[in-house]
Amino acid sequence: MALTDQSTRIRTGEELDASLIDPYLKAHIPGLSGLPQISQFPGGASNLTYLLEYPEQEFVLRRPPFGHKAKSAHDMGREFRILNQLRDGFPYCPKAYVHCTDESVIGAEFYVMERVKGIILRSELPPELGLDSAKTETLCKSFIDKFVELHRVDYNAYGLGDLGKPEGYVARQIKGWSDRYEKALTPDAPKWETVKAWLNDKMPADHPTSSIVHNDYRFDNVILDPNNPMDIIGVLDWELTTLGDPLMDLGNTLAYWIEADDPAPVQLMRRQPSHAPGMLTRREFVDYYAERAGIQIDLHLRPVPPGRHRAADLLPLLPWPDPGQTLRAVHSHEQTAGADEPASHFEIQPLITPLAPITRKNHVQDSVVRPRRQNRICIRRQPWHR
Repeated sequence: MALTDQSTRIRTGEELDASLIDPYLKAHIPGLSGLPQISQFPGGASNLTYLLEYPEQEFVLRRPPFGHKAKSAHDMGREFRILNQLRDGFPYCPKAYVHCTDESVIGAEFYVMERVKGIILRSELPPELGLDSAKTETLCKSFIDKFVELHRVDYNAYGLGDLGKPEGYVARQIKGWSDRYEKALTPDAPKWETVKAWLNDKMPADHPTSSIVHNDYRFDNVILDPNNPMDIIGVLDWELTTLGDPLMDLGNTLAYWIEADDPAPVQLMRRQPSHAPGMLTRREFVDYYAERAGIQIDLHLRPVPPGRHRAADLLPLLPWPDPGQTLRAVHSHEQTAGADEPASHFEIQPLITPLAPITRKNHVQDSVVRPRRQNRICIRRQPWHR
């Protein structure tokens, strides 16, 4: 079994024509010969990712999905710019070679970057890695170390001061996601008025020091050194990156951090091996992050009545919308999608079915978010020190 991330046959309807892309690349990247062999990486539920293999070098091409796209989504130029300008301060960004705005070449904007060969973890740790719990803990801490390192980058020094608006970041996130939830409501979904009121009432002030916010920092977006899998050599998927609150970025990462003893329906949504022996718990993750960042994060535990739990424990720092509702909204959209708007590349129903008893139970309880455990983790913010 190959441990390095492998490309596969291109999905039907998402083909690239080598005879069209080749002249463009040779005009912008010297030293290439022959036609590239093109295959596709199996991920890419958002932007599509292809492998281009020349005799001299391998590249990765990123382009938006086919079909209708939201106005501000899939900004290839933004991601290309982040990779190029951030790389000197955060060397785990792959080198980006060229950004093409001429849609006549392949039918959409795209950019091309180097291929960083390595291991990308999915839902389970490959046994071939031979990582015991001690090595897995080392890997986990390396993952957090890179996260802290990103948050320490002086973005102004690399010309990225206009990447976002740190002021009011938290308020915009709460308002924006509340609005998106309302727009995605289906008839059987709760309105979450209690949750939205709680979020607005408990909204913290802006962090005293803003940072680059990756917004999608997970194990399946980092590349491990194949010769030393406890070392991270690349960080991918910068399309959601902005400037904002580093602790919001931390909370977003913890939303995907599913532990070994989380409920079975939640385990179905796990996309990284955060449950493996040796991986830190969410609380340990916060403690280690604070230690490495040189900040104080006070954890306050709020007792909750026994037996009150729900699948939304995915987000331990803030309430999270009903995952069943999210999936139903996606499913409803896919049923009405046209031929030029393909459905996502995963099955919805297997996820909805086991979640249904949990979500129904919580609807009866006015859909108030209840942590699965007896205690809930909350963060008190202290000044950030570079």
